[in-house]
Amino acid sequence: MQLHWTTSWEGAAELEPDVLLPSQFFARSGSGASLRPEQQLMLAVLEEAVATFQKNVTAGDGRGHRLFAEAAEWFASDDTGWPFSFVNICHVLGLDPDGLRSGLRRWRACQHSAGEARIVMRSPFRRLHGSRRAIAG
Repeated sequence: MQLHWTTSWEGAAELEPDVLLPSQFFARSGSGASLRPEQQLMLAVLEEAVATFQKNVTAGDGRGHRLFAEAAEWFASDDTGWPFSFVNICHVLGLDPDGLRSGLRRWRACQHSAGEARIVMRSPFRRLHGSRRAIAG
């Protein structure tokens, strides 16, 4: 993860990490292809949650608002009682939950800034292993 300098409102300099999507992290580390199937599923769940959050951040309809609220609630939860909780997925994938939350908050703030175009960060999710199989009836 790269660090760059930013200046807070009070004028004090601080270090702030760049934001990476899970697929970008695994592409850089070269470990994406070596993920076990359950880790691949967890990565897919995390990427879908990020996509849902980003797609619906400024939704104008009830369904979009509901989907955004559900994704935001999932990211905010510290629950570790089930395998596909946000915190558990981050731990299994070696990601920092608070870092991802912070990045999503900053991204959301940018989307609500006046005069700034809405930019959705799509991850180029691809199958790492396996193939689709048709089931004959």
